[in-house]
Amino acid sequence: MTVTSNAKPHSSFGSAAYGGDNWSQRVASHAEEIGHIWAQCGVDSEWRKLQSVLLHSPGEELNAAQDDHESVQMLDAVDLVRAREEYAAMVDAFRAAKVEVHFVEPDLPCQPNQMFCADLFAMTPQGAILARPASTVRAGEERWVARKLTALGIPLLATLTGDACFEGADLMWIDEATAMIGCGLRTNDEAISQIGALLARMNIELIAVDMPFGTMHFMGMLRIVDRNLVICWPRRTPHRTVRLLQERGYTVKFPEFVDDQQSHRGINFVTLGPRRILMVSGLPEIQSVYESFGIECLTCATDELSRAAGNVGCLTGILQREQTG
Repeated sequence: MTVTSNAKPHSSFGSAAYGGDNWSQRVASHAEEIGHIWAQCGVDSEWRKLQSVLLHSPGEELNAAQDDHESVQMLDAVDLVRAREEYAAMVDAFRAAKVEVHFVEPDLPCQPNQMFCADLFAMTPQGAILARPASTVRAGEERWVARKLTALGIPLLATLTGDACFEGADLMWIDEATAMIGCGLRTNDEAISQIGALLARMNIELIAVDMPFGTMHFMGMLRIVDRNLVICWPRRTPHRTVRLLQERGYTVKFPEFVDDQQSHRGINFVTLGPRRILMVSGLPEIQSVYESFGIECLTCATDELSRAAGNVGCLTGILQREQTG
């Protein structure tokens, strides 16, 4: 027997799901949701107090450098035991400086250069730009960083597409409204175009400068240690960079760096806060120069890690600094 209902069909019009009286409109901007819906994160300087970092403790993947270090773009074979001991000491140094430390925790095995987290993303005031490393040896490292950033509740503002290549160590914050990016071996014009469009939506200007041939990252020639103090590599830092820094009120210092391992290690530091850095130990002359500029130098030994063609600055992905807003 068929039962026929005479009940009038219920209309969805006027219900909350369709914009009725109980509808609640989202009105906060993305920036306003950082620290509420999204995790606390972001940077708008290179020198304000460092609050949290992303690291990857090296594992068995470093053994790939034992037989042919050139094939994995390292300077020499790396002793895993010593490298891990040095890395653990660096982590301890960050924690002693009251910096919160997070780890990438990639699926294993991972790529040999996974520990160089500074290259794998760049932070903005409102979230992260995921890198797209230029080398085939490093292609895919960014996946594990993307997974970790998402797990931490940090917004991923962009994943570069097309032919764009970008590594985070090529982007520097000059001030709250200005970033500078180096175009060269690791970052190309297409990436700069995509990043520039993203930052423009935050009312941030992106200034591109050419990198000297034969150099790796912009980080290797420019380190900002205070609102008015910059360390630059002489005869390597782009002219436009130095002039812009001077115009913005920075004093630009040029230590007597030369093309040797001591100098490369000496500039590869992390700014912990105004005129306070974590740098490689065993460089008394360079440390003395920094101290003459009024910089407090915390140190850690990284002799073995240096064989992998990077150091403290390269190893450290910056998640959060104190910001002006």
